[in-house]
Amino acid sequence: MTDLLYGEIEDDLRSGLRGMLDERCAWPDVLAGTGKDEPSDASLWGVLTGFGVLALPVPEEKGGAGATWRETAVVMEELGRAVAPVPFLTGAVMATAALLAAGDELLPEVASGERTAVLAVPFGTAPDAPLPDVAVSGGRLTGEIRDVADALTAGVLLVPAAGALYAVDATEVTRTPVTSLDMTRRLGDLTLADTPGRVVATGDEAVRDALTAGAAMLASEQLGLAERCLELTVAYLKTRYQFGRPLGSYQGLKHRLADLWTSVTQARAVARHAAACLATGDPDLPVAAALAQAHCSQVAVRAAEECVQMHGGIGFTWEHPAHLYLKRAKADAIALGTPGRHRAALARLVDLPPA
Repeated sequence: MTDLLYGEIEDDLRSGLRGMLDERCAWPDVLAGTGKDEPSDASLWGVLTGFGVLALPVPEEKGGAGATWRETAVVMEELGRAVAPVPFLTGAVMATAALLAAGDELLPEVASGERTAVLAVPFGTAPDAPLPDVAVSGGRLTGEIRDVADALTAGVLLVPAAGALYAVDATEVTRTPVTSLDMTRRLGDLTLADTPGRVVATGDEAVRDALTAGAAMLASEQLGLAERCLELTVAYLKTRYQFGRPLGSYQGLKHRLADLWTSVTQARAVARHAAACLATGDPDLPVAAALAQAHCSQVAVRAAEECVQMHGGIGFTWEHPAHLYLKRAKADAIALGTPGRHRAALARLVDLPPA
C-alpha cells in the first residue's frame, strides 16, 4: 500500500512555501487584489517561479526538477491555504500534464516559467465531459470557449479542437473578462476567428490526462483551504468570550468542530491517495481522482461555511478573510466537475449498478 505520510522533502517544501506566502500573500493583499484589473499576482508568480515549483513534476531531461506530483500536491495545499491568485492549477498542473502526455517542445518553457500555458476548456469541464466545439480548417481554429480559468493571464492557450490539441498564441485570441465568483481565479471567454495553431497532440488523451490530473490536484487545494478554515475557527473560538466563558467551551460548537476535523482528516487521506496515484501512474487514478473530488469539494465548502458562521458577525464582513475562502471553496466545488458528477463517474468506474 502506498505511504500517504509526508516525507522530509515535502515537509521542507511546505515550510519554505508557507513562510513565503505568509509574507507575500497575506489575506489583506489578496483582498486588495480582487479589486484590481490585474487578473493574477504577477509578482507572486515570479517568486513561485524562482522557487522552482512549476517544474516539480517535469523530468530533469525535459527541463524540470525531476520531482513528482506528490510534491506538487504540497504546493497546491499551501496555495489553497493562502487563496493565492496565481495560475498554478491551470498552468503548472493542467497545462503541464497535457504537455507531458504529448511530449511537446513547449514543456521546458512552461516548466521554467518563461511562458504561461493554460488548457482552454470551461473550468467546469469534468475529465469525462464533452470538450469544446472548435472547428479547424488548414491549421486555423474558429470557435468560442467560455469560462476558461486564468485565460486572461496565459501566454499560450492549449485548445482542444477536432480531435487534437493545438497550441495557440494567446495574443491572437480575443479574450473577454467574465465576472467571477472567485476573483482570485478569474474566468474569461475566448473567441478564435481563423486563428493559427500548432498541433501539440492528436486524439484527446492528453486533454483527458490534464483534466484528471487537475481534478486530483484540486483536491489538495481544497484540503489546504479546509485546514486553514478549521485553524482560523478554532483559534477564534479559543479567544472570543461570551457570557464570561470562551466560545470554544460550548459543547455544541465543540461537536461541530470535531465533526469537521474528522472530515478534514478523511479529505487528507483521499487527496494524498489521488496525488500518489498520479505520481506513480497508478491505473487506479481515475477512481482516486473521482473519489477525491466527490469528498474534498464538499469538505472545503463545509469548512468555509463553518468558518463564516462560527466567527459570528465579523465573519460576514469584508474585513475578515472568511469570504475569500468561501468563494474559492464554492468555485472549486463546480470546477472540473461537480461532486455529483464525480460520484456518478465513480459508480461507473467501480461497476455499481444504476439506482
